[in-house]
Amino acid sequence: MMSRIPRLRPGFRYQWEPAQEAHVLLYPEGMVKLNASAAAILGEVDGETTVGQIIRNLEARFTEAGDLTDDICQFLEEARDQHWISLE
Repeated sequence: MMSRIPRLRPGFRYQWEPAQEAHVLLYPEGMVKLNASAAAILGEVDGETTVGQIIRNLEARFTEAGDLTDDICQFLEEARDQHWISLE
């Protein structure tokens, strides 16, 4: 899992939505309003960064949170199951 590279699926776009006062994931059929944790993780998904590097980046930003490996991997698997991302 650590060497896999997550990518947003075609048609999905991550952005800040002022009307929602939150980051969202837009797709042709609608929108998902993201909580802060989901937004932080998806904000690292750029199609080039590995899961391992995403974990290191977020652990460096949120040092008080400790080991984030399980939480991030679980979220990415759920995002894949929801067809928001692919894991290559």
